Amino acid sequence: MNLELAVPAAEEVDERSARGGLRMDEPAFRMFYGSTAKPLLGYLIRACGERDLAEDLWQESYCRFLTSEAPEMDDRQSRSYLFQIATNLLRDRWRRPREESPAEGVPEAASHEPPLDGRLAMRQAFQRLKPRERQLLWLAYVEGSNHKEIAECTGLRAGSIRLLLLRARRKLAELIGAGVRTGNPEVTK
Repeated sequence: MNLELAVPAAEEVDERSARGGLRMDEPAFRMFYGSTAKPLLGYLIRACGERDLAEDLWQESYCRFLTSEAPEMDDRQSRSYLFQIATNLLRDRWRRPREESPAEGVPEAASHEPPLDGRLAMRQAFQRLKPRERQLLWLAYVEGSNHKEIAECTGLRAGSIRLLLLRARRKLAELIGAGVRTGNPEVTK
């Protein structure tokens, strides 16, 4: 998907725009979007494991952000608020009953072949983590968020982030190590 200004023209956005009720004017939104679109989409893809779903949540996040009635925020707060909206949408999605297998996002052929390189082993091990673990690791190590920012995005207590990250890192290391030792990234939990 092209990351150009692709926010859908939803009815609510059109209605609020006509009344002048969007949270940003177009030039300000273009700048904000330019700095947040790729990181947000990357976060959603890694957290949910499905590109199509991630793109839907990505667009919905921007729609809700634009039409929200939150108080005035600086750039850092706006970015955190956008990620919080995306996280809430993702959490709502996780609460729905699912029909996919637990190894969702790992292609069938790839799940039975030895890893070609460290990146493939890492990617496959990452997909074996629970969604919450993927979310925390992505926010901490890819987005560079601190514990307080992660807590704001996820709705967890800041004091629990450190322990949850430690557990997620250990589990990822175990999955990668087991895949490397056996030559098979498919590791039973």
